[in-house]
Amino acid sequence: MASDTASSHRGQGPWHRRPSPALFFALIGVVGALVLGTVLSRPDIIAVALPLALWSAHALRVRLADAGIDVRIEQRSDAEDGHLHDDIVVTTDAEMVELAVIQAERTRRRLFVPGVARVRANARAIHSGPLRTLEVAARPMDADAGLLGEPQPGVSVTRAVPPLVRRLPRTPLAPRLTGLHGGHEGIRPGQGGDFRDIHPFAPGDELRRVDWKATARAARRPGELLIRRTNSLSDASAVIVMDTADDLGAVVATWGMIDLERSGVTSLDHARSAARSIAEATIGQGDRVAFHTLAQGGRTVRSGGGSRHLARLVAEIAASGPAGDDSRFRRTPPVPQGSIIYVLSTFFDGAAAEIALRWRASGHRVVAVDILPELDRHRLSEERRLALQVLLLERQDMLQGLAESGVEGVRWADDPDGALAVLARMGAHAMVSGARR
Repeated sequence: MASDTASSHRGQGPWHRRPSPALFFALIGVVGALVLGTVLSRPDIIAVALPLALWSAHALRVRLADAGIDVRIEQRSDAEDGHLHDDIVVTTDAEMVELAVIQAERTRRRLFVPGVARVRANARAIHSGPLRTLEVAARPMDADAGLLGEPQPGVSVTRAVPPLVRRLPRTPLAPRLTGLHGGHEGIRPGQGGDFRDIHPFAPGDELRRVDWKATARAARRPGELLIRRTNSLSDASAVIVMDTADDLGAVVATWGMIDLERSGVTSLDHARSAARSIAEATIGQGDRVAFHTLAQGGRTVRSGGGSRHLARLVAEIAASGPAGDDSRFRRTPPVPQGSIIYVLSTFFDGAAAEIALRWRASGHRVVAVDILPELDRHRLSEERRLALQVLLLERQDMLQGLAESGVEGVRWADDPDGALAVLARMGAHAMVSGARR
């Protein structure tokens, strides 16, 4: 995501002399004009061949010196708004350079620039996550494009496009608060919270907490002091777990194909957006967040809080792409005891649901975040439509089983703000009831 990085390649060694198609056509034009002018006794036609003959002779006599071509890509923005700006810097001794450019893995362009040039490439990312934003291959040209050099190896730059963020007003709390500082009212005596009780002074208590009015009114023995105790402010621990096994687009007809241009919003777009939104809201209320992907050897960010930790989280979330061949073999990352765990998955193959049930049985509060987008079922054959219906029914049974086991559910494509606010109120009510008991 940094904007000061650059990718470059420099081709070394002599150019290979190779005439271009323009030189062949020029020679054919010279011969044709001479023959036609001689046959028809037309000196004006022969005169037309003179400029082509002079240019062809010049091109054939040019001796290309040893030269190299330097192509660099300089990133000009961090793609926070989805717009990508890069500079292609070309430096060579040749007169011209032919550039083959691919922008954002979908737009192809061919450019002809001088030997020393800087070209601004602007594109818009339609998906978040790791993206090869620019690919450039170069070939030197000389003698007014009469001679071509060998194509140089391409240079590319890949960066992580940050996902969209939704401002969540409230997020659910973990079933158990920890620590002696934070933004939530705890159930243990401490500082910063609401009034708890009046208690006799004991060794270790601070004199500034003595309640002199209560002492004068309720002290039972001479010299007894009473202190005013408050509840502690504690923080909670949240864990965001992203299942990167599937990247399914809204257009069902594109499933199984790498066609991100026609697929519409994908499940991993929703997953990255949900992970970032939950992380920002959780850290904003003073809690700690950890991040894991379920793939073998996946990304991991340990639990922490603060703005610097949030920046690390956003970078790792944006860099999370589809898992490889081992995507069906999930790992179970370690989580702090008593955490709230957000499992982000499409819940198609059952592996993520099994891990969520395991965490729920261990006493964690688990929220299943369904990241499947709204489906476009157009252009499906009858067989594929039937297969999709069966697949969705199996997924619905799986989500129903999670709900019956105490796993709370949120669908990100609908209204996650309201659903998470409801879960936050339910969790707060349960904590108050537990404290009273």
